[in-house]
Amino acid sequence: MELRLLTSRTDLASKYVIVRSSFNIPLEEGKPRNLFRLLRALPTLEYLRAQGARTIVISHIGRKDDETLYPVFKALESRLPLTWGGPITAPEFSATHDAMNDGDIVLCENLRQDGREEENDVTLASLIASFGEVYVNDGFAEAHRAHVSTVGVATLLPAYAGITLAQEVVELAKAMVPQHPSLFLLGGAKFETKMPLVEKYLANYDQVFIGGALVHDIMKARGYEVGTSLVSDVSLVGAPFLNNPKLIIPIDVVVLTDAGERAVRFIDAVQSTDKIMDAGPKTMEQLVELMKQAKTVLWNGPFGNYEAGFVETTELTAQTLAEVTAFSVVGGGDTVAAIEKLGLNDNLGFVSIGGGAMLTYLEHGSTEAIDLLKK
Repeated sequence: MELRLLTSRTDLASKYVIVRSSFNIPLEEGKPRNLFRLLRALPTLEYLRAQGARTIVISHIGRKDDETLYPVFKALESRLPLTWGGPITAPEFSATHDAMNDGDIVLCENLRQDGREEENDVTLASLIASFGEVYVNDGFAEAHRAHVSTVGVATLLPAYAGITLAQEVVELAKAMVPQHPSLFLLGGAKFETKMPLVEKYLANYDQVFIGGALVHDIMKARGYEVGTSLVSDVSLVGAPFLNNPKLIIPIDVVVLTDAGERAVRFIDAVQSTDKIMDAGPKTMEQLVELMKQAKTVLWNGPFGNYEAGFVETTELTAQTLAEVTAFSVVGGGDTVAAIEKLGLNDNLGFVSIGGGAMLTYLEHGSTEAIDLLKK
């Protein structure tokens, strides 16, 4: 895929540039829990600053309309000269805009505080576009959303791919045409949204391992007891991929018993009062060997209930991928959190800033937002 690249523009001095970045990061006590997405945003912003552009950054954070990007601004402030712009929709933003000088960067408030953002409202898109001359999408993590900041503004201004977004497209393209033997590791939940992806990669990859809550649906469809484990609304009974020889699922699992104790059980020994929380040690022995043999490993989503403290298999997978020779492409919030925690970012082939966007891109080969950036 050939994109219109921001780096092809060297005439940006004094031009107002609207940049969509991915700053939706977890906060703890009002501070970023990790800086992965923030650091990945810097190359594009630094390029624009060096070019003398007047850069206006838009993004969102969280799911509630009162959440603020101000902690992100404070975290970036020590790494890049920038100014807090407040809501881009506020009347006073015009004065902020008009006072900008060449090389200035202004970070605006959480765009999702305005309900029109997620509706791709043309009035909001026109307002934001009125402040710019060029649009740059560097927010790959939201590239699967048809919102004002990803699609609406891009239809109104000359639109380019930022440095990080362009890199995502290049690296994910490698994973879509893997070197063999190839291994796809998929965790997390919501099988109803991931079934087409599983079917596609069973055709493209030599082996597909399903972990996390996704595997409960497969176990249930195969007639295994899943107890009180999380399952999807969709039934996989009769699904054509269910008995595909390339499909691998855990042979043992870690459960919480009705007494609240951890126990390891083979999958045919799960009790009706058990809740499956993670893959088991025998499964991980098998998975480690598969990773050692592979030339390409694609991984998205944790294998245990990461937020509940079941982190062992996810962290072991990250550690193993950092040691093997396979080219690895990794994404997903909790997956990246494990990599960050262990300090392994530089030991893997490519770590994506996308979770859902990564899966959407891998399934479809593009998104509506990315289509707008094509040559």
